[in-house]
Amino acid sequence: MSDDHIRREAEDQPEFAIHIGARLVSATPQRVEFEMPVTRALANRNGVLHGGAIMGLADNAGGTGTFLNLPPGKSTTTLESKTNFLRPIRLGDTARAVTLPLHLGRTTQIWQTTITRGDGKVAAIVTQTQMVIDWKGDGTS
Repeated sequence: MSDDHIRREAEDQPEFAIHIGARLVSATPQRVEFEMPVTRALANRNGVLHGGAIMGLADNAGGTGTFLNLPPGKSTTTLESKTNFLRPIRLGDTARAVTLPLHLGRTTQIWQTTITRGDGKVAAIVTQTQMVIDWKGDGTS
């Protein structure tokens, strides 16, 4: 896969990523990075980034990494995801997700995403397993 092809594939993000404000910073088959501002729409009642938003950002990042490593005619879906929440990310801050592969297999891939705050401290670590699947759907169902 050429660098231009990788860039185009990585930049073609789903509506969900756009909805949560996830912005692709960089992407290679070995490392994916996103940023996401912490807004009121993504906060919990305590004024910090909602755990579901953290997991959504990480899932999107891991899915992007998997997608960049798929053979032609394959797609991916998340099989399992585990999150360790370590510290909050407050309103007005930016969450940064750096995703690295732990396993790039033929039928599964495992990605670890480290979510940091603006001060560089780790807020969460997400490990997810992506299943490699044949996909014949048109994405409308």
